Amino acid sequence: MIKKNSFWLALSLIVMLLSGIVASVVQTAGGTVAIKDMRWETPSGQMISALMYKPDSVTSENKAPVIIVSHGWWNNREMQAGNYVELARRGYVVVTIDMYGHGNSSPLINDQLTLGATGMYDVVKLVAALPYVQADKIGISGHSNGARASNFAVALDNEAETPLIAALLLVDKDPDTRDADGAFTNVYGARDVGVVAAQYDEFFFRSYSAEGAVLTPPREYIGTPNAQSFLNFGVDPAMGEERNAGEFYTEGGSTRIVYTPAETHPWGTISMTTIGSQIEFWEEVFSAPAPLAASSQVWQVKEVFTALGLVAFGIFLLTFARALLGTRAFAGLKKEAPAAVAMAGGKGLAWFWGGITVSALFSGYSYVWLSQQPMIQGIAFNGTPTIFTQGAVFFIASWAAINGLFAILVMTVSYFAFGKKNGMNLRESGVLPGWKKFFHGIGLGAVVVIAAFSIVFVLDYFFKTDFRFWTMAVKAFEADKLWIALLYVPFFLVFFIANSVAINAFNRFTLVGKEWANTLVLTIGNSLAVLVLVIAQYTNFASTGYTIDGFSGIFSIWLFPVIVILAVAAVVSRKLYRATSNPYIAGFIVATVVTIMSVSNTLTVTY
Repeated sequence: MIKKNSFWLALSLIVMLLSGIVASVVQTAGGTVAIKDMRWETPSGQMISALMYKPDSVTSENKAPVIIVSHGWWNNREMQAGNYVELARRGYVVVTIDMYGHGNSSPLINDQLTLGATGMYDVVKLVAALPYVQADKIGISGHSNGARASNFAVALDNEAETPLIAALLLVDKDPDTRDADGAFTNVYGARDVGVVAAQYDEFFFRSYSAEGAVLTPPREYIGTPNAQSFLNFGVDPAMGEERNAGEFYTEGGSTRIVYTPAETHPWGTISMTTIGSQIEFWEEVFSAPAPLAASSQVWQVKEVFTALGLVAFGIFLLTFARALLGTRAFAGLKKEAPAAVAMAGGKGLAWFWGGITVSALFSGYSYVWLSQQPMIQGIAFNGTPTIFTQGAVFFIASWAAINGLFAILVMTVSYFAFGKKNGMNLRESGVLPGWKKFFHGIGLGAVVVIAAFSIVFVLDYFFKTDFRFWTMAVKAFEADKLWIALLYVPFFLVFFIANSVAINAFNRFTLVGKEWANTLVLTIGNSLAVLVLVIAQYTNFASTGYTIDGFSGIFSIWLFPVIVILAVAAVVSRKLYRATSNPYIAGFIVATVVTIMSVSNTLTVTY
């Protein structure tokens, strides 16, 4: 039974449904927390998207504290799942936002970064008027640039006639400790403030000399003047007492604390330690309506099932495509690929291993090289106005296209130098399937993609869940993302189609008498370069306290989902090729899905 396509298709549908149900049960605390998917036009004139988690126990007669949580740059509201699950089940009202430019909110206006604190303060003003919220217990918390938005919100709140923010927890972003003249000061006033300072943060918590040279790595943050001034409520550290990480300090009725977990910047969104610090901090400053120990956490169950849903989504792409081959509309595409044969002679093996090695080396080198180009950086970080309003996607897509073109070059050289002389037939191998077969295959791929994302939207509608693990997510999106996707899909098509052709038409044979061994080698080869880059970056970071010179931490973080995507692409393309002898179908499906995933999980900027 497990060899039947219908079994795996049915299993993928069951697992995706189960993923939605279990994730919903967890995030609603067994049905005792109501979820409201909100969109509204803010006083800043922008549209903001948010999810509100309101415990059933909270009413206008039984008010509760409210905590607004925010993701970091290039992410979305669902990235705060650990926080909103745990805080809501402890009786707080929780609002998780899409900052301007992210998720379903309005695009970010490039020269108005602080507008409404990127949406954070606009939401503060909204929740302050809700009848079931304790207006004197409004808290905010953000990760990375979400923490920066929290600092923006404090600046706006300081200027307000009636300040609204009572407390804030900054996760993986430095607190503000100095005034405009560079003198130490208490920016936060009487508010309760906490900071999570990861010891291996790729961006923050370093101290600098007057000339801008780095003096200390993030793991030494607690001993820096900035940290000590923060813990001493703005006093010049030369005049204050030495204070420690993990301890609450209180003066004049307000609290300060710095947590220093041994983790990286992106891990803060999925860390039991950091989420435990969130729970502890809010218990200290607001007191939970339904207190539970910080160690009592269930969000991991949701994360496991949304991850299983992500795996099932990938299985569905493959099995539904193969199922369509049994229908009248697409039966003409069904054509089993000829059996893989052993590569004859040492020369053939040399071309195989040489191609993998050269491609991996070029992939890794081109990524680092591209990350160092000022023009590309200007677009990637939205500093240069172009039609590419999603700079991060532009960077990855450009790198993908460069590698796709390089793969085409390698295949061309391989064909004329070796393949043609050894009987390779471009038509039989599927490189030249004919225009009718080509477009017929694209039609099948389009049906598969539409069906897969329809499931995502159905589960979002009924359960407010999606498929994700950490930095990789398949989620529901607004229609504008489809228009944005048209800008980038040609780049990804170049790579994933070339990759599928290379894997199946040029490199499919047996190793040690087994085709699966060949598939395994190609799967590893697909991800090898990016895996090496990530390992090198974090090995260096762990040993020295710093990222590699010339290779910014953000570029290694962007590679996390790429490792998985490239491996999955190799497997999906091989299995679809075996059923169709057409490498273009899988290339189209994977490229389209990756494009949609990319544009719906990042930052959009207008100029």
